[in-house]
Amino acid sequence: MKLIIQIPCLNEAQNIAQTVQVLPREIPGIDVIEYMVIDDGSTDNTSQVAQESGVHHVITLQHHVGLASAFTIGLESCLKHGADIIVNTDADNQYNAEDIPALIDPILTHSADIVIGDRGVASLSTFSPTKRVLQRFGSWIIGRASGINTPDATSGFRAFTRTAALRTLVMNEYSYTLETLIQAGARRMVVKYVPVRTNEQVRPSRLMRNIPDYLANSSTIILRAYTMYRPLRVFIGISLVFLIAGLIGSGRFLYFYIIGQGAGHVQSLILSAVLLIVGFQIFLIGLVADLIGFNRQVLEEILYRTRRQELDKD
Repeated sequence: MKLIIQIPCLNEAQNIAQTVQVLPREIPGIDVIEYMVIDDGSTDNTSQVAQESGVHHVITLQHHVGLASAFTIGLESCLKHGADIIVNTDADNQYNAEDIPALIDPILTHSADIVIGDRGVASLSTFSPTKRVLQRFGSWIIGRASGINTPDATSGFRAFTRTAALRTLVMNEYSYTLETLIQAGARRMVVKYVPVRTNEQVRPSRLMRNIPDYLANSSTIILRAYTMYRPLRVFIGISLVFLIAGLIGSGRFLYFYIIGQGAGHVQSLILSAVLLIVGFQIFLIGLVADLIGFNRQVLEEILYRTRRQELDKD
């Protein structure tokens, strides 16, 4: 059983050595442990420090591609190097490395496909009150969208089985945390959370520059991912709004028509007809989107099998 711990990073020359130093060397049930650093176009000597720190694999990207892409590149590289389990952690040593055995335990016992470290965001002292509220609300939204109990949606401390990693596709360029949860829920993967500890914060978050920027990016990711994997639900919901409004307007016109005042409310009838037509068209768009989604699932299954065959050959 081979475990690779991947660390996407950007300009972390001051922190990467400490992060690598505290990573586990031995874990019961694991035969081989290796470390991988994905240097996302750093302008300092992050790659050099990582190599000097004993990292087994250092991937140096020529330019900055973003956290989501660096994470995906790391998953692909871990798979190519024969990982059976992949753990993702942060380069600033935010997560306590001593909790990695607990993080991978549900995978070793074959009770989970993905395991996520729960930082206890509702009471995390390093978060401001506003950030704690946003994290709790965001986790609730993701839980509703994914169908998974989600106490900490944005935690990057995660463990993946080889199969889960093969099936993970990140389409956005901002972050992998939210989209992969919705994706896992749609594919009925077993996702478990385990309590983990965090270390003292050494720098401000680079992902969350400010609250409006974070909310805009996160909302876009959630809406896009949910629409991609649950298109019929999204379009039927929108369609119902227009259809109900059209029916209410039609009922209003019928009421006035029955009492002999219909001539003065023709505009309401026209508006109701337009609303009903738009609602029906949105419903049809939902059906088409659902069929496209089914075709996407077939393509993703083909991609999964192709990737698995290629990796097995290697």
